[in-house]
Amino acid sequence: MRFLADMGVSLRVVEWLRQRGDDVVHLCDEGLQRLPDDDIFAKAIAEKRIVITFDLDFGEIVALSGDSLNSVIVFRLRNARPEHVIARLEVVLEESERALLEGAVVMVEESRHRVRALPVGR
Repeated sequence: MRFLADMGVSLRVVEWLRQRGDDVVHLCDEGLQRLPDDDIFAKAIAEKRIVITFDLDFGEIVALSGDSLNSVIVFRLRNARPEHVIARLEVVLEESERALLEGAVVMVEESRHRVRALPVGR
């Protein structure tokens, strides 16, 4: 899978994804630390990448994007240690890969995750 990791995502999480064989770009890899959220989403669409973020604004950005089927994984975790994020992400990818490839917003919480198919309302 192809991912774009937002600034709040640990480089250890990025490395774990790369070890799995995924194609991952972290914003800091390209010197884009200050890129506005709308531009991050536009980059993800252009490069066909799933956004991984802790920024709740991305749920709204996706909803307002209309017909975009670009997926976003949003973490809503109290425990943001890389080991915990990786454990939660592993479950999400195992259980929701198809939805992510078809277009979805996945909200990841401590003990569950919710998948919303895109476009919102379908």
